Amino acid sequence: MANQTFTEDTLQITTSDGFPLSATCYESEKKTANIIVASATGVPQAFYRKFAKFAAQNGYRTITFDYRGIGLSKVKSLKGFNASFIDWATLDLAAVVDAIAVQDIPTFIVGHSFGGHAFGLLPNHHKIAGLYVFATGAGWHGWMPKQEALRVKTMWNVILPVLTKWKGYTPMSMLGMGEDLPKGVYAQWRYWCKFPHYFFDDPKISSQMKAKFAEVSCPIVAANALDDLWAMPKARDAFMQGYHNANVKTIDIPLTANLKKIGHMGYFRAEAQPLWVDVLEWMA
Repeated sequence: MANQTFTEDTLQITTSDGFPLSATCYESEKKTANIIVASATGVPQAFYRKFAKFAAQNGYRTITFDYRGIGLSKVKSLKGFNASFIDWATLDLAAVVDAIAVQDIPTFIVGHSFGGHAFGLLPNHHKIAGLYVFATGAGWHGWMPKQEALRVKTMWNVILPVLTKWKGYTPMSMLGMGEDLPKGVYAQWRYWCKFPHYFFDDPKISSQMKAKFAEVSCPIVAANALDDLWAMPKARDAFMQGYHNANVKTIDIPLTANLKKIGHMGYFRAEAQPLWVDVLEWMA
């Protein structure tokens, strides 16, 4: 792969409802395409810096950002702060797409977990040439191994309700599980994880969700590691069927001597660079 020089600059992107999002642009002199990194729940943009640098060194203008209430888009207090998964997709990610997909080069999204959920909710997905997503799946415990399912059910039904009621937001950092979450994000996440097909099974909004996802027609790659206990391939398949009018390619990532552990977060750690090569080659 190439090794171009690049610049790293901070940006502020304002959403349609006036919220300022913090973003970072990694840009090389010769640009092949734009990449927007749509991060996982509660994972700050800094986590994706190594991938963004790698992509920029190979000629891809790469944008990372933080959803409202997370990372560098934090507010003074999450207590009483109103934000949801729907906001993160239809307002935050949508604003980044509008800000970035304006040049004469194609724009792709590289998603992680929630990033694959958010894409189908975008009002402006038609501006995106393709989606390559890691670790997206329906978060239902029934798709997980029994021990992990028990741990997750305990988290949802015992630990997090108590902590959220106490704090007024969801203190994931107390559990070593990423950034603290707005209460509305936690509420939707917990509720939708009760269903085998995530929000597609929500009787209140399933028809709306299905209609939005049916509009997506760009090519998609959904890659999941065989040791990703939160998003096993069968959980991915249960969710990705929502993109039924898109050309979806699924990849089961095996562990190798050089990549012995991936889990739910390892896709964007330095040792996963071979996976990044696959992403850029697919875009090319």
